[in-house]
Amino acid sequence: MGFVFGSATLVGLRGPLGTRTLSTRRCFSKRGPSLVRPARRPRFGTARPGAHMTATSEPLTLSEESVELVLDELRPYLMSDGGNVSIVEIDGATVRLKLEGACGSCPSSTMTMKLGIEKRLRERIPEIESVVAVEEAGEQLSSEGVEEVLDQVRPFLKIAGGSIQLASITNLDGPAPVVTLQLAGTGAAVQSVKVEISSRIRRRFPRIAQIVFA
Repeated sequence: MGFVFGSATLVGLRGPLGTRTLSTRRCFSKRGPSLVRPARRPRFGTARPGAHMTATSEPLTLSEESVELVLDELRPYLMSDGGNVSIVEIDGATVRLKLEGACGSCPSSTMTMKLGIEKRLRERIPEIESVVAVEEAGEQLSSEGVEEVLDQVRPFLKIAGGSIQLASITNLDGPAPVVTLQLAGTGAAVQSVKVEISSRIRRRFPRIAQIVFA
């Protein structure tokens, strides 16, 4: 799962990542197609997720309550993609967080943390010096375990005219293991399963630093 703060865009507002976006909605009248601004948000009522996240927000003091407040601003976007985030601990000026659900196993989880969550936390809470993602220990990495995961996708690959083999696991007992897979077959269906295979292996073995397709 990549970290995209919602699929809808807003006219004239800055999104959660600070990018200015324009609506692509069009209406068709007798005068032809024209861009239409969304209706103004009422002065009173429930704000849309992220609508209150503006550049004028007052800085917050570092505390568990203030970190939760900022995370609550981001959670609607994470949850819309089947993920979430929780606080593990606050150690001085370092905040340790855990990405959960689809976000925890998403190949883009590092980008999610750095460009999304960490950026927003440091904007709102200047005292924060770093935000660290804490991963679950998961199952002990082994070639037998990887083969079991590959056995789950081999029937589909066989139908699509492909196959997959475990080529090697380097730095098995080190801090950053690398799994190399040999994927055979050139069809679009074969190539499209790369992300799914990586996601399944990472869910079972979160300690893996990289999965390479040879």
